[in-house]
Amino acid sequence: MTDRPSETGDRLAEYMPLVYGHLRKLAESRLRRERGNHTLQPTALVNEVYLKFDRQNKLDIQGRTHFLAMSATAMRQVLVDHARQRKAQKRGGDALLVELDESVVIDEGRAQDMLDLHRALEKLSELDAMEARIVEMRFFAGLTEVEIARELKVSERTVRDQWSHAKAWLRRELA
Repeated sequence: MTDRPSETGDRLAEYMPLVYGHLRKLAESRLRRERGNHTLQPTALVNEVYLKFDRQNKLDIQGRTHFLAMSATAMRQVLVDHARQRKAQKRGGDALLVELDESVVIDEGRAQDMLDLHRALEKLSELDAMEARIVEMRFFAGLTEVEIARELKVSERTVRDQWSHAKAWLRRELA
């Protein structure tokens, strides 16, 4: 797969088939870390991401990595919206839980509420937008440090340092 398909045609229709398998694996991974009776399935999560993009008038995709980064944001938004709907239905009942991946373990085995994670990322974004974006791209898109560095046009060392700082900040914030 090339990083940039042709400029003609529908960009979403060009990119989605190229990254669908990757997005579905990410969705499976994210949902596997949530509680067992989750009502959102991996295929539905990826389809919601597609629909979110499809509703936009103009989708400015600048390559595969950029599309995956955009998908990370959309996946996060879909999961947060789903969590809000579930919470509203239950009025404080079972919360939608998500466990940060192995690289962002917050208290071994402890799951974090998706809404708390969302609020923490919003707060981190106000403090350091790049760190929040790096967390989003690592956690929701599964991008590597190399891919993130390329997308953000910074060095891998910068990504590694900011990723490390963001993980420490999230540990404190979500504790």
